[in-house]
Amino acid sequence: MIAYQLNASMVTPALPDMARELHGSVDDISRVSSLFFLAGAIAGVVLSRLSDFVGRKKLLLAVLTVTAVGTLLCALAPSLPVMLTGRALQGSSSAAFQLAYVILNERLNAKVFGTALGVITAINGGVGGLDGYLGGLLADHLGFRSIFAAVLLVGVLAIACVTTLIPDDTGPIAAGRMDWWGSAALSVALVCVTYGVSNGSSDGWTDIATLGYLAATVIMFVVFVAVERRTPTPLIAVEHLRSRQVWPVIATTVLVLSGVFAVINFTVVVISQNAGTGYGLSASRSALLYLTPAAVIGVLAAPLSGWLATKAGWIRVLRVGLVLSTAALVVIALAPLSRWTVFVAVAALGVTYNGLVLTTVNGLGVLQSPKEAPAALPGLNGAAFGIGAGLGIGLVAPFAARGSVSGYSTALWISVGITFLAFVTSLCIASCDAQD
Repeated sequence: MIAYQLNASMVTPALPDMARELHGSVDDISRVSSLFFLAGAIAGVVLSRLSDFVGRKKLLLAVLTVTAVGTLLCALAPSLPVMLTGRALQGSSSAAFQLAYVILNERLNAKVFGTALGVITAINGGVGGLDGYLGGLLADHLGFRSIFAAVLLVGVLAIACVTTLIPDDTGPIAAGRMDWWGSAALSVALVCVTYGVSNGSSDGWTDIATLGYLAATVIMFVVFVAVERRTPTPLIAVEHLRSRQVWPVIATTVLVLSGVFAVINFTVVVISQNAGTGYGLSASRSALLYLTPAAVIGVLAAPLSGWLATKAGWIRVLRVGLVLSTAALVVIALAPLSRWTVFVAVAALGVTYNGLVLTTVNGLGVLQSPKEAPAALPGLNGAAFGIGAGLGIGLVAPFAARGSVSGYSTALWISVGITFLAFVTSLCIASCDAQD
């Protein structure tokens, strides 16, 4: 889990340094993050389901090996295209989260599962709060390439741990074969919708490329549904996909990641390091003030949130977290240039977002998955994480990249609106759990 999270969060403070050394604009360099999460979305949905047929441990080892290769490419990248190729390979590490959630659910009882899932989710919000700060220090003193060298060491250690500590696979979990045609159709649809929204934000929603991407998204989703209806062992059966126990979970995850992740990991970072209209902070100080607190708080809040969800109900706790997260984003949007107001609001998101929201959407992704395909919904929900993070950055980057107060304000209010929509979709979630 740490191998994935370091790839996601340590790079954030170094984005301005990457833009300078690789000769790209802020808008161009945003793809270093958005492509990572897009690749993670595809890998998560495909590899999680594949583990039902070939085993969890084999997939973990494959994922971490590909991640290590991608990390080495990033460390040596002479140009932005090579960097983006490495980031795409690194994105496959997203599948490790979904595989871990499924393994926990298969091996732990319900009461322990909530707390254990919260521990893993705490890592998803930041490795003890140190990852962002360490990334900033490395970027300031040794350059961004040193970040990937550190991540590579962790990845190699992760491979050793999986090899020696994860129980061996005992055989396939599900009967049948992997649905490769459905996987391909859904993967293309995910790519098209991501680039369609990103292109629409930068070049306009009536631009020919934007319309082409969105049309391709619709076409490929129709193809995906048609394939799923005819496949004996689909990625996820159509009747489950349209159930209120499944689609609102996926929609809520996409929206909340689009709304909150972009604020914490992009817009606030850009504001804090802008010497003209922002706070003029270094990469390390920016990370210490605006990435570390929420992550540290999340380490404590996420396990407690998992425990609370088993008592009060997973859906109920999710909705409370969404309301409180929206309120924190409103505070940031009202005073984007007040560094201490933003500091307090981002720290509050450590409880409401890193704790309550991320823990419960991860839990619901596992608990509401169809019994005949236990890794199907975790995979789709993992894809929703990657798509949401990528879409959120793609939507706000053109506005934040202006470097003006009005640009920052527009980016933040877009995030507020998206997060409120996440709360609306959460009202549609139905559960078999009486507590919810």
